[in-house]
Amino acid sequence: MREFSDFLRHNYGYVAIATFKPGKFPEAQRLFEEAVKTYTKGFKGAYLLQKPNTDEGIAVILWEKLEDMEENQNETHEKILEKMKHLFASPPETNFYELSTEIKP
Repeated sequence: MREFSDFLRHNYGYVAIATFKPGKFPEAQRLFEEAVKTYTKGFKGAYLLQKPNTDEGIAVILWEKLEDMEENQNETHEKILEKMKHLFASPPETNFYELSTEIKP
């Protein structure tokens, strides 16, 4: 049974907004999926959104705690991110957000 304090805890989201070089979104998507598969502790889900007919995207990765994201950084993850660097048209804008509302169907 969940404790009352569990309902007061909020998940966190890492959000990256990026534009990729022309035609590079599919490769970035493949590498994103590869990186996400390495996540374990505290990982709550991931979404990759693409603006139709563009190479613009938004990645959202949900974590139980911010520290969980840091704990999931490892050599494999870093190698995948290194492969992704050359795909960006400009550095992505990144930030962390606290999940304040969650509505499920």
